[in-house]
Amino acid sequence: MGLRLGWFAAVALGAACATVKPAPESPKAPPHVAAPTPPPRVETAPDAGAPAPEVAAADQQQKKPSCPEEMTLVRRAQGFFCIDRWEDSIELLKADGSATLRPGNLKVDGIEDQVRAVSVSGRKPQGYISGKQAAKACERAGKRLCQIDEWVTACRGPKHTIYPYGDVRKAKVCNDRYKKLDYHPVVRLFKAEAPPGTDPKMMWHPSWMNDPRLHEMSHSVVKTGAFEACTNEYGVYDMVGNLHEWVADPDGTFFGGYLMDTYQNGQGCEYRTIFHPYDYHDYSTGFRCCRDPNWDG
Repeated sequence: MGLRLGWFAAVALGAACATVKPAPESPKAPPHVAAPTPPPRVETAPDAGAPAPEVAAADQQQKKPSCPEEMTLVRRAQGFFCIDRWEDSIELLKADGSATLRPGNLKVDGIEDQVRAVSVSGRKPQGYISGKQAAKACERAGKRLCQIDEWVTACRGPKHTIYPYGDVRKAKVCNDRYKKLDYHPVVRLFKAEAPPGTDPKMMWHPSWMNDPRLHEMSHSVVKTGAFEACTNEYGVYDMVGNLHEWVADPDGTFFGGYLMDTYQNGQGCEYRTIFHPYDYHDYSTGFRCCRDPNWDG
């Protein structure tokens, strides 16, 4: 009985989780091929209209990177980027060019070309979205899904901590409180709604995992920014807990854990799930967008 309960709990907490992919083998060096003889050098006159390299570099140094109001500026080794402060919601675009915010517990299947990502505080973010759908929503907003290193850099903050707020997990700082199986929204909904005698394994079927009522239950997804201390000096919120967040990996990867788990596949900002394909979604899958900064003179 103990083994069966342990197995069941593992399935429940890992329904949207998996272990990290093993590192691929290093490619073998190609056979040596003699380099071709370079062509003779041809001297050309410099372009009179192009600034000298040192002038262009100085001009770049005088400009400052900036981001839209709903985003924050982050610096990494490769340069600056912008990232949404809050987990994204979805706007439904209308024929007249206007847009309305859409409830985050509704799927976007079939309307992928009519939705746009928007990062707002104080609203339950969009779940039930695949990586492929999230990428399109970001693109329509003039942004993109974050690269893996962008996402991790923003989450760890300028102090490079394991969690946004430090190296040691603190209870009740982020929405990652519900470790017990009895708190799992899918388990609670299944127990309340499934016909008697239904195989418990069926609760992990997509029909249950994508039920819109899961976001409306207690002990579930919360509004963006509700956990005010779940942030860092960059001012990004909820990167650990609440919803998984898709990143730009066509093989299917999301980061940060969710309301039931922020440790099974890695600690805090290093939490990575790679089990599901890019077109997968359930109530726990969300996203946020990145983009290149503006350069102001």
